Amino acid sequence: MTAVYAAEMDSIIGPLVLAATDQGLCNIHFGGLDESLETLKGWSKRHLAGSQGELMTVGAAEHPILKEAYAQLQAYFDRRLTSFELPLHMAGTPFQLKVWEALRAVPYGETCTYKDIALAIGQPGAMRAVGGANNRNPVPVIVPCHRVIGAGGQLVGYGGGLPIKVALLDLEQMEWRLV
Repeated sequence: MTAVYAAEMDSIIGPLVLAATDQGLCNIHFGGLDESLETLKGWSKRHLAGSQGELMTVGAAEHPILKEAYAQLQAYFDRRLTSFELPLHMAGTPFQLKVWEALRAVPYGETCTYKDIALAIGQPGAMRAVGGANNRNPVPVIVPCHRVIGAGGQLVGYGGGLPIKVALLDLEQMEWRLV
């Protein structure tokens, strides 16, 4: 059975719930533990082999991956970290995994478009599919899907909501425009 551990973190963008297996960080959910628990249970049951949808809630310091994720996210929010070095336990289709890997290559302080990611993965016509994979990113912030903007420089959707996307872009001091 795959054990999933969850811990809550306060951040400048609001509460986050970090979830990890012993293999790596597997999910970041916007919101507090109470509101995230059922969503994370369902997600882990659907996406992690061997998971029964059970979550063990712990303090971040009680699990080494959660402890490191907490520390790195705090450093990022404090503008002391620009790239993450965490083991990830990503669950997705081969296409989604390619998109998420390409997103990780988008540097701090830069933005890209869905077309840029489609080109990066060698599928230039797959912009809409890239958008779908971006929307299903289980570890936002770490896999920086907030750095994807529309072709004309406009803000486009974000799983945590546009106010959180704006806050992350502002944190990284990126140029963008709201349309």
